[in-house]
Amino acid sequence: MPASRFTVSDVMTHTAVAIGREASYKEIVELMHQWKVSAVPVLEGEGRVVGVVSEADLLPKEEFRCTDPTLPEQLEDASKAGAVLAEELMSSPAITVHPDAPVAEAARIMARKHVKRLPVVNALGMLEGVVSRSDLLKVFLRPDEELEEEMRRNVLTELAPGVDVDFSVQEGVVTLRGPLRDRALVPLLARAIRAVEGVVDVRMELETTIAA
Repeated sequence: MPASRFTVSDVMTHTAVAIGREASYKEIVELMHQWKVSAVPVLEGEGRVVGVVSEADLLPKEEFRCTDPTLPEQLEDASKAGAVLAEELMSSPAITVHPDAPVAEAARIMARKHVKRLPVVNALGMLEGVVSRSDLLKVFLRPDEELEEEMRRNVLTELAPGVDVDFSVQEGVVTLRGPLRDRALVPLLARAIRAVEGVVDVRMELETTIAA
């Protein structure tokens, strides 16, 4: 099965907004508002990522303005209500991703960790950019013609050489039609097509028979 050719470096924002440990609460809010971002990495030294301040880290100041925490799980958030500097507010260690990671891996990290943005760091932990949920969705902007060419070149040629199967791509949805003698190829084809970055769905309209 062909590997995805899209990595985080293909879709990330290379010019990232970042702050230092001594950035103030108000400075962070103003920066997020100005650049329309939901989180900013915290750097030290020559650019090593040591944490991230997100909207979730900032909200306790408002949430616990007039009330005290009532549940044990609220204590950590409540402690940030009195924080005024990035080093007090940040979540650390930062959840990061490498630029050569597949787009799918970044999506899994975001979903598992419930974050909207990931700092992209090199092997030394130095900031190279930021990837957001909206960045990951860029793969679905690929034109149908490009998806069709990739499937013809990488998927059908590798998995079903010599098999005469018609397929079409419309709005990212791939439809396969025609006879297919080997029924075992159906799940393999479906899995390989779904692995192509930008494919929205796969529909099989195949007439299958067991190979002689």
